[in-house]
Amino acid sequence: MPKRGASLPGGACGLIGYVLETAQELDRLQRLLDDSASAAGPHLRGIITEERRLTARELCARLTGMRLLVVATVTADGRPLAGPVDGYFLHGTFWFSSGRGSVRMRHLAARPPVSATHLPGEELAVTVHGRAELFELNGPEGAQLRQAMLDHYVPLQGPDFEKWLDGIDGLGARIAPAKIFTFRSGS
Repeated sequence: MPKRGASLPGGACGLIGYVLETAQELDRLQRLLDDSASAAGPHLRGIITEERRLTARELCARLTGMRLLVVATVTADGRPLAGPVDGYFLHGTFWFSSGRGSVRMRHLAARPPVSATHLPGEELAVTVHGRAELFELNGPEGAQLRQAMLDHYVPLQGPDFEKWLDGIDGLGARIAPAKIFTFRSGS
């Protein structure tokens, strides 16, 4: 199976593991990127000009493998709480996981609105606002996220990572995006 960013029939971007972003997913992502940019306020539009935005295809090519995200959830009394997670860009949005009993997953189970940003440096920023959709990490819905995690961590940590992953009581989260903003500097 080709890795993400490889040239594939129909122009789809290859995903880590066994799935591909379809032309429909790329079209849906591009519409979301365009709609998000159009709805931005004048300050944001002044910073994220047309030349600085990424297309859906460019975004897929850039967000390969594990990407650190800062995910913001909301406490019961309305305070924001942000922290890092290992994120994976699959099917045109970010996916991540954590322990079922973690503060983050408890927040998202009770209050699914979420924001996340991938900001590796001044040259790239991707921010998504939406709702978290939770699922069993080791169940059928988690298969693609689980494979992405294995693709990243088994080469780094060895086969014990898979044993560890099989043994945790984890939840996965997919951010169903309402808005996605991208920024790049240079080319």
